[in-house]
Amino acid sequence: MNGRRLTLADIARAANVHVTTVSLALRNHPRLPEATRARIKKLAKKLGYTPDPVLRALVAYRGRMMPRRNPSTLAYVTNWNTRWGWKKTTAHPDFFAGALAKANELGFVLDHFWLREPGLTQGRLGRILRARGINGLILASHGREMGDELQLDWAHLSAVKIDYFPHEPELHNVTNDQCKIIRMAMRKVMAAGYRRIGFVMHRGWDRAVDHQWTAGFLCEQQNLEAEERIPAHIFPAPLPVERWYNESKAPVVVDPIPFARWLERHQPEVLISKGSFVLPQLAELGRRLPRDSAFVDVFLEDFSGKTAGGRRPAKAART
Repeated sequence: MNGRRLTLADIARAANVHVTTVSLALRNHPRLPEATRARIKKLAKKLGYTPDPVLRALVAYRGRMMPRRNPSTLAYVTNWNTRWGWKKTTAHPDFFAGALAKANELGFVLDHFWLREPGLTQGRLGRILRARGINGLILASHGREMGDELQLDWAHLSAVKIDYFPHEPELHNVTNDQCKIIRMAMRKVMAAGYRRIGFVMHRGWDRAVDHQWTAGFLCEQQNLEAEERIPAHIFPAPLPVERWYNESKAPVVVDPIPFARWLERHQPEVLISKGSFVLPQLAELGRRLPRDSAFVDVFLEDFSGKTAGGRRPAKAART
């Protein structure tokens, strides 16, 4: 009973980690992987560690009486054609809401920076971030037409991308798992007995995610007989590039004539796409669902059960 109390530093040395990691693990903090938390908790128990209730009460008391005056700030950097235009685009509002919730949970303030702000160059943004002591960035909602490269002083920044743009620099990124979504949809419709499966995707949306949509479709399509395979309908046509590259100035809906020809030629039993891409044109053509073909929405937002589709699973990618 008179021996020295085991401390977090003792556990850190035994686990070969920083003392902060031990503190987070023993508080079951979500910042650490579950396996790391479990390993450190197990080691602490083995070593005979027990928390000091008096010290814990003191820390809690000081936390209530002395709230943080200057919480650290993270920059949420967007580059859309308008400041809040990305809020009208599928999934992007969810990106921001998720980042904001997690920042608040971890004690950070999330500050939005719009790169199209008049007078705000990349160089000026870098100077603002340094002057404010902001070294954590979340890059999200970058329009394709805004360019592929973002030039900041990355040596002083810790950053992650949501989605794939900008393509440069190469950073860790978090994104919807487009390949998994389309592969799951293909497997489900094949299991339901469909064989003539039509996939419709916007050319710019596919390019924005490094062609993960078409990659997943083609992968699963190999499980069909050659005569059953329908080529994907990728719209609009490759030229002119501005029609699909500059999404903010072009409607994201299939061109009626090429789409009608594709339907007539291949006669798909089921269509896999985004509802807003194809449903208006299907109605114009007099095609009724599910009488003329079944439909699966890979950007499903209505979970009432009226439309088949899938939620958007996320993945974290390391570069």
